[in-house]
Amino acid sequence: MSTPSDPAASAQPPSTAATSSSGLTFKLHPLVIVNVSDHYTRVKAQASFPAEAPSPGKAQASCSAEGSSAPAEPPRVFGCVIGVQRGRTVEIFNSFELVLDPVTGTLERAFLEKKLELYKKVFPEFYVLGWYSTGSDVQDTDILIHKALMDINESPVYLLLNPAINHSQKDLPVTIYESELHVIDGGPQLIFVKSNYTIETVEAERISVDHVAHLKPSDGGSAATQLAAHLTGIHSAIKMLNSRVRVIQQYLGAMQKGDIPLDNSLLRQVSSLVRRLPAMESEKFQDDFLTEYNDTLLMTYLAMFTNCSSTMNELVEKFNTTYERSPARRGGRGAFM
Repeated sequence: MSTPSDPAASAQPPSTAATSSSGLTFKLHPLVIVNVSDHYTRVKAQASFPAEAPSPGKAQASCSAEGSSAPAEPPRVFGCVIGVQRGRTVEIFNSFELVLDPVTGTLERAFLEKKLELYKKVFPEFYVLGWYSTGSDVQDTDILIHKALMDINESPVYLLLNPAINHSQKDLPVTIYESELHVIDGGPQLIFVKSNYTIETVEAERISVDHVAHLKPSDGGSAATQLAAHLTGIHSAIKMLNSRVRVIQQYLGAMQKGDIPLDNSLLRQVSSLVRRLPAMESEKFQDDFLTEYNDTLLMTYLAMFTNCSSTMNELVEKFNTTYERSPARRGGRGAFM
């Protein structure tokens, strides 16, 4: 939900500094990114096809502040991030949605406390680390939600996910902000500062992310389409490997001819890389390889002979059926076989 703009907050929008100086190390788990993306996708779909009017006095954090009227801008979603902090390392494990008052833009504390109570029963070591939202940049009203969580965590973090698709962007569209108190224009002001983070995964998350990545496309793509995409990826990987090996081969050839000076450090790296490959010049390997190769060819030939025999039998049956139906026209000749 787009929180209502406060006049005082709009007059002094929250500024952002370049980087944080707290020295904290942030580790973000993929489950959080999946949760935020799923939250935004559901809200966007509900905004496009509204099922029913929201209940008076309450609205989900993802609902539009204007009610049933479709906003021109994509909807924003809000939620809470939870995890653990061990020393100077902050690890964000999970998240859940928040409920905001559509009029004042304040948090529904009863809903937040109820969710925390439920999470404490399952994950007693988790506590509130901060909150999340979606958008391309920090909004004026974000500082109000940030301050509302300071009674739970004195230094909450703010995770911002940009849902806009940018094909040229290489990094994840996720930014983590911390809050610092700076003196601006002679007075203290709370501002957001960017923090670096790394992606941390466990085995269950890797399996889940791999499953999501291999889901059938929503546009009705078939299994053949998925297989073609998979084979295309393998072909691209092999092509890239081949090009890199060719570069090394050309470099070594030029070094052998004396076109470029010898580099012993690079030669040691190439030698180490080559020695990682299994030794394939032994006589036993050649015998086993040729045996397996001949067996494979034999199975291929047998399959071809079987296919040809089946095709020939079908042709003979059709030929015999044709002559049995019209013996007079063929001069009384019998069947072919």
